[in-house]
Amino acid sequence: MTCDASRHGGGALLLCLDELVAGYDRPLSPPCSLELARGEIVGLHGPNGAGKSTLLAAILGSARRHAGALWLAAGLRLRHLAQNPQRPQAPVSGRELLAWLDARALTPPPRLAACLGRRIDRLSGGEYQLLCLWICIAGDADLVLLDEPTNHLDQTHVDVAVEEITTARERRGVLIVSHDRVFLRRLDARVVEMVPR
Repeated sequence: MTCDASRHGGGALLLCLDELVAGYDRPLSPPCSLELARGEIVGLHGPNGAGKSTLLAAILGSARRHAGALWLAAGLRLRHLAQNPQRPQAPVSGRELLAWLDARALTPPPRLAACLGRRIDRLSGGEYQLLCLWICIAGDADLVLLDEPTNHLDQTHVDVAVEEITTARERRGVLIVSHDRVFLRRLDARVVEMVPR
């Protein structure tokens, strides 16, 4: 595969992986090739240990590229949701967290708006996960990387996540690591299967 932005509406291509193998001291992921353009949702699916999260880390520059190529559009703005986002140690409210992340102008869905006045250390795991997910997808990023975004979410939260990701898709590209095929299907994601090395 060779990256060619002209195949995606002249510059809409955001990310291209060409047989990329990612790892740390040693390779962990199988070779992966994919292209992702603005308006697309791509899901990385596979069992634990297949290197899906490591591939995201390579895109972010925190894991090593052992082979293959990685191309990102010039000036690309990235947002990343880790599998288990860390809560700040300070006793801050959801609203204060938005201000700290320069996301005050964003209007959250009603399910989240009710949580903004509460301290984030008192939110449930699902409420905090959904708040972090929403901050990633509602901002001005061109490319959003989501690592197991349905962790800790009950079905109501999953429904909100699907709605918010789907609503935001025209403005950005989304790359999602997920074990949940039903979730990826609801997002109408193009699925890339990853098999352990």
